[in-house]
Amino acid sequence: MQIFQQYIGGAFSDGASQFDSLDPATGAPWAKMAEASVADVNAAVDAAEAAFFAPEWADMTATARGKLLSRLADLVAEHAPRLAEIETRDTGKIIRETSAQIAYVAEYFRYFAGLADKIEGAHLPIDKPDMEVWLCREPVGVIAAVVPWNSQLFLSAVKIGPALAAGCTVVLKASEEAPAPMLEFAKIFDLAGFPKGVLNVITGGPDAGAALTAHPKVAHVAFTGGPETARHIVRNSAENLASTSLELGGKSPFIVFEDADIDSAVNAQVSGIFAASGQSCVAGSRLLVQASIKDEFLARLKEKAEAVVIGAPDDMATEVGPLCTLRQRSNAEDLIAHSVAAGAKLITGGKAIARDGFYFPPTILDCSDAPDAPSLSNEFFGPVLSVVTFKDEAEAIRLANDTEFGLASGVFTQNLTRAHRMIRGIRSGIVWVNTYRAVSPIAPFGGHGLSGHGREGGLQAVLDYTKIKTVWLRTSDDPIPDPFVMR
Repeated sequence: MQIFQQYIGGAFSDGASQFDSLDPATGAPWAKMAEASVADVNAAVDAAEAAFFAPEWADMTATARGKLLSRLADLVAEHAPRLAEIETRDTGKIIRETSAQIAYVAEYFRYFAGLADKIEGAHLPIDKPDMEVWLCREPVGVIAAVVPWNSQLFLSAVKIGPALAAGCTVVLKASEEAPAPMLEFAKIFDLAGFPKGVLNVITGGPDAGAALTAHPKVAHVAFTGGPETARHIVRNSAENLASTSLELGGKSPFIVFEDADIDSAVNAQVSGIFAASGQSCVAGSRLLVQASIKDEFLARLKEKAEAVVIGAPDDMATEVGPLCTLRQRSNAEDLIAHSVAAGAKLITGGKAIARDGFYFPPTILDCSDAPDAPSLSNEFFGPVLSVVTFKDEAEAIRLANDTEFGLASGVFTQNLTRAHRMIRGIRSGIVWVNTYRAVSPIAPFGGHGLSGHGREGGLQAVLDYTKIKTVWLRTSDDPIPDPFVMR
């Protein structure tokens, strides 16, 4: 079996213990991962703090930081095939998706490299004649970045990239589920030439996560995952008063009006819910379709879903691979059963595929007559679509906003003024119109409600890893008057 080590202070080690990682395509162990103890977490944070204050990093110019990030981008692009192979093996995500996504991850590092020396301050027109006052931005300090297993190289890039561009240092904790890609990424980072300790990569379960997010030397916690874990992180941050940015997934509405390009909308819905086997925080898992086209739309969607090629994730012909864990598959089966009991109609799929591994087919549930079906409110993190109908715009907006989440949404219509009304009415951090799942390093990404707060991507992402310093400079040569002498 392959062995993956943690990365602390510029050195690789096995950690306090090891655990097996399962291949989702077979259900069998394929590699051993280093598991961080609390002592390992403390060592990683100490290394990050030492690097933050060391002159090799603290005195490095912003332009030089950008050049290092550009070097990292080049290395990620160079090693993308290896990273894709490992991510596919450890997570079950199909190779054609990991290959494309990791190649694009390099562009994120390249974008943030370009922003490193674009972080500007300001001069204030202060109301005192003998003072000059200006603002400068400084890095906040040590960042705790906590990422899940799905799309982890992308979710790490949108944390590591802006944090290092701002001059921070990072301890990244990979998920205990399928962490191999991040531990492999540490090897690539080591080649880039950053000072030791600027990035540290560990993995582990709740104990490691709690020790990291509550650590007194951590200034900011950047987390992607579920709301329940986020609540623990927010409670932990009360110990160190660290700021937080939280990206927590969603239950995103995919809205199709009767005037939409049906072929385009069907293809986008297939991509929006079945790509990555539905294991995406922006999965369009709630289809809201206008009642007048429901039958036609579902017929086309069912045909597409049943034609999807399910197979080994390392096969370029595969379109949907296994889920990452057995727990996810069991959760999907339970939620579907409860939804059917609540009145939902199973259109296709719904049962685990009888083969080795954690395979689950594209599934469609018609919940038009089952408004209380749990599939409408719970995030499956699997290829399961719940369908409801609406009559008009007002009902579409009401249904779209009938969720505690608020990350993404999609609107399909040829009516431009309607599109603008929907954009204005939907409460979500992202609205895609006549497209879905488009991302770019230039565009901020994030939500509100139970989808969290903060934004990843764009200039704002870099600014979020800085703090403002206000500088006062007295310009008068006259002595400061004695404050206790009455004049």
